[in-house]
Amino acid sequence: MTVRDVITFLDSLYPRAYAEDFDNTGLLIGDPDAPLTGIVVAHDALEAVVDEAVAAGSNLIVAFHPIIFSGLKSVTGRNYVERTVMKALRHGVAVYSPHTAVDNHPQGVSDATARALGLKNRRVLIPKAGTLRLLVTYVPHTHAEKVRQALFAAGAGKIGRYDRCSFNVEGYGTFRPLEGADPFAGRVGETHREAETRISMVFAPHLQSVLIQALYAAHPYEEPAWEIHELANPNKEIGIGTLGEWDEPMDQKAFLDKLKEVLQVPVVRHSALTGKPVRRVALVGGSGAFAIEAAKAAGADAFVSGDFKYHDFFKAERKILLADAGHYETERFTAGLLVAQLSKKFPNFAITESRTVTNPVHYY
Repeated sequence: MTVRDVITFLDSLYPRAYAEDFDNTGLLIGDPDAPLTGIVVAHDALEAVVDEAVAAGSNLIVAFHPIIFSGLKSVTGRNYVERTVMKALRHGVAVYSPHTAVDNHPQGVSDATARALGLKNRRVLIPKAGTLRLLVTYVPHTHAEKVRQALFAAGAGKIGRYDRCSFNVEGYGTFRPLEGADPFAGRVGETHREAETRISMVFAPHLQSVLIQALYAAHPYEEPAWEIHELANPNKEIGIGTLGEWDEPMDQKAFLDKLKEVLQVPVVRHSALTGKPVRRVALVGGSGAFAIEAAKAAGADAFVSGDFKYHDFFKAERKILLADAGHYETERFTAGLLVAQLSKKFPNFAITESRTVTNPVHYY
């Protein structure tokens, strides 16, 4: 196995196409073709985590947060980022970060926290736009079913809790094979009219190359006609945050106590108590003040995230309980999630969760 094998798996599980534009995801340090000796999964790739990987004989760190976020103009060891990069390179340790690709996954960062809190009926809080495309192709009636099945098998036609979705219109196409062509139907130099089916299917952008390969493999034409259209529709299966609920509501103070217990945080900053019981909860792991209005619009009784500023708490307007439980704390289950996925895929390989607590915030 090589480092690239792990990268390929993580990129397929958490497609980088779903990461936010501002982010820096993927392999940040190291040789993708290096033979793999072991994996350490961490929240942050700091010097201590590199030391931990070296001591364990592991040459790949999968760190949720990217150690290189903005560009480096020099690597001289003058700050913690440069020192970490230097140490990783010195010891041949690769560093990979999926970050917001995991944030936007329906079973990603926020969902892991929601599951730990026991929330049910979980769904994406803010569906992400630009994550749906439409494939249109034209196939002879006799081969339409074969092409449909091939595209379904490659992942097209999935909409929410439905799959094998397609729209089909019957018509006819015309073409004239030129010299050197090997036509499925018609003769070279003569215009041919063929009864065809126009097949349309939605698909996720990261599947595009796979779908086109499947289309060419199943289509009878030497030169299949196809189109790709970007859709403005938000994808309910991809996006930031989670919305869930409990069967029975709880008192607001009991809710805050539950947050402290599950997220292992000694204090929760919150907006004014309203006296309204908490049943429906919205969450965004990490820094999520931008989602306050979305949580209110979704009818959440409480919104949990981190890094709220002073003026963010005014946005509660006594309509919702805002709870800042910490950036690290609301993402604390992410490393375990990554370990579980990697262990399932590579059950006979050394995969460990880092013992280094990288939370830079301390409480007194």
